[in-house]
Amino acid sequence: MKTLLLSAAAVVAALGAALIFAPRNDVRTEVTISAPPAKVWSVLTDAAGYREWNPFLVDMKGKPAVGETLENTMQPEGGSAMTFRPIVLVADEGREFRWLGRLFVPRIFDGEHYFLLEETAEGTRLIHGETFTGVLLWAIDTDRFRADFERMNAALKARAEG
Repeated sequence: MKTLLLSAAAVVAALGAALIFAPRNDVRTEVTISAPPAKVWSVLTDAAGYREWNPFLVDMKGKPAVGETLENTMQPEGGSAMTFRPIVLVADEGREFRWLGRLFVPRIFDGEHYFLLEETAEGTRLIHGETFTGVLLWAIDTDRFRADFERMNAALKARAEG
């Protein structure tokens, strides 16, 4: 019985350590858009319009407001569509749009997706990325999303400039 309890305690400790020390990975992209931040913001926060222009996040439902839950469907190139329900963390008009998506419970596979808009002489500098954390990062190469983010950036640029 004592051995069983010690084994169970060791497993719990190992799982706890894995969750605490889970890896982190950042994917960050950038594009300059010849449109003011207000225009880029209006495209980014028009959930119904995603179906018309976005090749990666092919559908978005919900209100882009802090604390709201969105229903997003992503279609990675060469992969299957997946629907997830992130919570909006930041919706600072014309500046920052950020949400947190999670697989089941915290620290398994979390993604904090963000769009930062900076006004420039040319229009808007968009920084688009995601910070991934969780134990599944030991098995998932999140850098594979970089090309999808860049496709989305190009489509957003075309939509905002069009």
